[in-house]
Amino acid sequence: MPRRPRIKLAEVPQHVVQRGINREPCFFADEDYHCYLHWLQKSAADWHCAIHAYVLMTNHVHLLVTPEKPDGIAKMMQSIGRRYVQYINRSYRRTGSLWEGRFKSSVVQAEAYLLTCMRYIELNPVRANMVNDPAQYRWSSYRHNGLGQTDERITPHSLE
Repeated sequence: MPRRPRIKLAEVPQHVVQRGINREPCFFADEDYHCYLHWLQKSAADWHCAIHAYVLMTNHVHLLVTPEKPDGIAKMMQSIGRRYVQYINRSYRRTGSLWEGRFKSSVVQAEAYLLTCMRYIELNPVRANMVNDPAQYRWSSYRHNGLGQTDERITPHSLE
């Protein structure tokens, strides 16, 4: 069965999820999270995507992204994937895919769901019982969006 075509809309926020293959970990050490965030920031800038919220969980990633161009998210995720998987494979002497197929994305109706989606993303570590307070989790945008701390990766949405 052929894959369904990707949603390609400019200037429309999308909730992006990418999971580790077989739900296995895709982050193993602090340096891995730092590398992913570095390449997220660089790739978002290169492909003109605004990151509004993110969380890097042990075995998956959630992003809330608004692309400037229709293919922005696909190009951004491809760029991150190439760099990050190569880094992980080299660092941990492994081969093959890290991610479970293609990333998934859903259009977010900004007026109705943007803030709810941001909360969903940033509260993921609390729901997973990793922390009691989202401010305790280092690998999310909560400190920026919830506490006002600077995170250069984040671009506020006009509705915030």
